Amino acid sequence: MYQSLDIDLSWKAGDLVSFLPIILALVFFIIYWFTAASPRVRKYFYDKYEFDEASYRHIFFTKIFGFFSMGVLPVSVCLIFLDGFSLADYGLVYISQTTTYSVVWTLGLSVLVIPLVHFSARKPKNLVNYPQIRAKVWTRKMVYMNALGWFLYLFGYEFLFRGVLLFPLIEPLGVWPAIAVNIALYSATHIPKGLDETIGAIPLGLVLCLLTLSSGTIWIAFFVHVAMAWTNTFTALRFNPDTNYMKS
Repeated sequence: MYQSLDIDLSWKAGDLVSFLPIILALVFFIIYWFTAASPRVRKYFYDKYEFDEASYRHIFFTKIFGFFSMGVLPVSVCLIFLDGFSLADYGLVYISQTTTYSVVWTLGLSVLVIPLVHFSARKPKNLVNYPQIRAKVWTRKMVYMNALGWFLYLFGYEFLFRGVLLFPLIEPLGVWPAIAVNIALYSATHIPKGLDETIGAIPLGLVLCLLTLSSGTIWIAFFVHVAMAWTNTFTALRFNPDTNYMKS
């Protein structure tokens, strides 16, 4: 006779607070990733436009889609189904008491990471993937829209990982288990980008989680991540032998 372990599978009050953010982070990142990497989506743009225009429009679309799929939609679901939570409870808030702390850490961490990113962005293995827009000739419009795309995308990205996937988990799981869950999923999202980014996401994720909890907001993580992304993409643009910038 087969026997199973006596496991209590009953749904308890408060389970949704930890269950929903983890599932939403997983589901919406999967939606984003496979939409952004979809050959059918890519084909739509490259069939409709010339190569440079198609590349720019395709990547900008993925950034906007990421803003909605990882930022707007998950938090909207949480606001509907998790009682007692507001946008401020997910770190989207201005806290006057921690403003100086946030500014100092944002500037200090940016000063530290920008030179490191600038150095690594010039390496051939990074130039294989960056800049993501593979246009041969970049116009001024492409530069501005690329910067805007990263800005919006990373707002959604950080709102998901340092907001939805962090603050609600603190009470039911505890600080360190919540951080561990956050880092595990955050690092896993970098696997398609290679070993270096996957491993690097672990200490970076830890630092960003700690600063987010200490400041009570997502702003340090967001602005530092934007600084890193802009430095990487524009350094890669400068040193990639297959791309050129034209002021027009």
